[in-house]
Amino acid sequence: MHSSHSNSLAPKDASARLSFGSWIILIVLLSLLVATGFIVYVGWTLEDGIEVPAAGYVAMAFGVLFSIAVGCGLMALIFYSSRSGYDEPPVLIAPENNLEAPGSSAEQLKS
Repeated sequence: MHSSHSNSLAPKDASARLSFGSWIILIVLLSLLVATGFIVYVGWTLEDGIEVPAAGYVAMAFGVLFSIAVGCGLMALIFYSSRSGYDEPPVLIAPENNLEAPGSSAEQLKS
């Protein structure tokens, strides 16, 4: 079944989707990315002749492996939490007004 009703919020092309503020944010973020890349390049090539000892490479490798392990562990916890139902919103379960509850009688409730 084809509906003649078109979604007016869905733009026909990507350029219609971006407003002036979106373009400004995009330009600022891209400028920050370029500036960061330039600073990394300058920092990397500024000083020649500095040798990193083997202990530095070992420490860097352990740091990278530890970061990857922490990231994988956190992602595993997110998937476990999501699939186990821990991420569901809380639901209020109202207690039932049961007159025949154990230890109570109808005569006690009337008085």
